[in-house]
Amino acid sequence: MRASATTIARWGALLLAAQGCSIVSAPRTPEIAKPGIANAPAPGRPVRIGRASWYGPGFSGKKTASGAAFDEEKFTAAHRTIPLGSRARVTNLANGKSVEVEINDRGPYVQGRIIDLSQAAAHALGIVDRGTARVRIEVLPDGGGR
Repeated sequence: MRASATTIARWGALLLAAQGCSIVSAPRTPEIAKPGIANAPAPGRPVRIGRASWYGPGFSGKKTASGAAFDEEKFTAAHRTIPLGSRARVTNLANGKSVEVEINDRGPYVQGRIIDLSQAAAHALGIVDRGTARVRIEVLPDGGGR
């Protein structure tokens, strides 16, 4: 059976229309900030989004990766790749609270988490009781780094 040119054109148009209507979503990556959230970061600054946790009791006085003694009352944090000595703004995406921390340690080592905050920083962000929160991390340009 031979299809007419009109039938072929109709099927072709139908296929093109079906392709144009399909919805393809890009995979979500935790490294891209969504526009329109409170305290949006400055354009061009490195931003990461993911789950934060906190640490404190049991670590006070122990040496951090930077060589400084850990103090749970200072606004510090551990991150796997941000240079030690850098400053970063961490924002709790659930409540909009934000703090500046110094990256002075490495971690976290729990899968699915991107930053470990000192108890003081976690308290200021309102995540001590919950233990973790979804946060945005913005590396600040005057942070130095070593």
